[in-house]
Amino acid sequence: MPSYPRVNILGVKVSVINMNQAIDQILTWICERNPAYVCLAPAHAIMDCYQQPGLRNIYAKSGLTTPDGMSIVWLLKLHGYPHVNRVYGPDLLQEVCKTSKSFPIRHYFYGGGPGVTDELVDRLKSKFPWLEVAGTCSPPFRELTTEEDIKVIRQIKSAKPDIVWVGLGSPRQEIWMASHVNKLDVPVMIGVGAAFDFLSGKKPQAPVWMQKIGLEWFYRLLTEPKRLWRRYIQYPKFVILVLLQSLGLLQFKEDDQ
Repeated sequence: MPSYPRVNILGVKVSVINMNQAIDQILTWICERNPAYVCLAPAHAIMDCYQQPGLRNIYAKSGLTTPDGMSIVWLLKLHGYPHVNRVYGPDLLQEVCKTSKSFPIRHYFYGGGPGVTDELVDRLKSKFPWLEVAGTCSPPFRELTTEEDIKVIRQIKSAKPDIVWVGLGSPRQEIWMASHVNKLDVPVMIGVGAAFDFLSGKKPQAPVWMQKIGLEWFYRLLTEPKRLWRRYIQYPKFVILVLLQSLGLLQFKEDDQ
C-alpha cells in the first residue's frame, strides 16, 4: 500500500508528496526490491483518466501518483498540504541521477524515438559522470507483438536495473508499466513522458519562470500546436470539473481494483 496519503482529484488519487519524499520512496523500493511503478499526474493526465475509467484504475494501483503540474500542486495545497511541491518528470529523473552518486543505482531507459535515448544517455553521463546505465531500448511507436514483448522483457531482466525510466508518452507508458510491473524483476518503473525529448535536447523546455506560474502547457502548445491542441483544449473543462467537485456538486469514484 502507498505510504503517503492521496487526494481525490476527479477520481484520480494523487499522492501528497514533494520531490525529496518521492526520492526517499524510490530508494526504499530499491532496497526492499518490491516492484512498483510511478505515474506523474499533470492536468491532462487527470482528464485522460476522467474519460477512461480503466486508466484511472492504473493510476490508483501505482506506488505513487505524483503532482506533475502546478495546477495539481496548488489543489493539494488548498486541501491543506503546504509541504507539497511539483514532482516533474525531467526534474525527478535528474534528481535521482544526482542521488545515485552516493546511492548506486542501475538505470535503464525504455522509450524515445530513434537516436533520442542515446543522446539522452550521453547528456546525462556528461552531467552525472557516475551514472550507471544498465541498458536502453527504443521500441517502435506501436503495440509490440508477443514475440517482441518477450524479447524486451528478457533484455530488461538480463540487464538487472534498479529503475526503468519509461518515456513512451501518456497514457501509453502508464498502460505499459501496469502490464509489466510483475514481469521484469525491477523494483521501480517511472513514466516520465516527454523528459526523454527535453533532456536529450530534441525538444525545447519551457523557461523555469513559465513552469513556476503554471504556464508550461501554453509554451508547449505554442511549440507543438498541431500535436498538442487536443490535449490542452480540455483544460477549461478541467477547471470547471474541479470547481464542481470542490463545491460538492460532483463526486468522483476512486478506482482501486
